[in-house]
Amino acid sequence: MTKKHFIELADAIRDHNRIANNRLKNGDDSLAPFTPEQLGTLAHFCRLQNSGFMRDRWLAYIAGECGKNGGRK
Repeated sequence: MTKKHFIELADAIRDHNRIANNRLKNGDDSLAPFTPEQLGTLAHFCRLQNSGFMRDRWLAYIAGECGKNGGRK
């Protein structure tokens, strides 16, 4: 996998979590956001696919703490 793939996966997770959290705010628990354990499992898989994978940066991007390249949003 390449950096482009990791960003696309992170974008899909961010979209899913945004939708799930919005539903939860409205009392609909039919869709759950990814848990830290699930994200950790995915990050481990990504690291196995590419030794240059930056786990902490990827998780920070998913959490909305930085931009796609680790910089500001």
